[in-house]
Amino acid sequence: MPHLSQRMAEAYKNVPKLNSQTLANSKYYKGGFEPKMTRREASLILDISPTASKVKVKQQFKKIMAVNHPDKGGSPYIAAKINEAKDLLEK
Repeated sequence: MPHLSQRMAEAYKNVPKLNSQTLANSKYYKGGFEPKMTRREASLILDISPTASKVKVKQQFKKIMAVNHPDKGGSPYIAAKINEAKDLLEK
């Protein structure tokens, strides 16, 4: 058994060090909003393809707005960005 604990200690030393910031932000888009919204940014906000159909845009808008609406505790700024994204992609 002493060999097992020694091997475990060595294996632990080889595990990459991760901090909480790396774990918390690893799967999210890094960057702020563009001064003028682009189709790319709008599609990132709604989590759809820039060439998605109007039906898909509307579906995603409803889904995302349901959890981000200011009346339900969401940010008015984020809700405005979601609305702007929908308007841009529906053109």
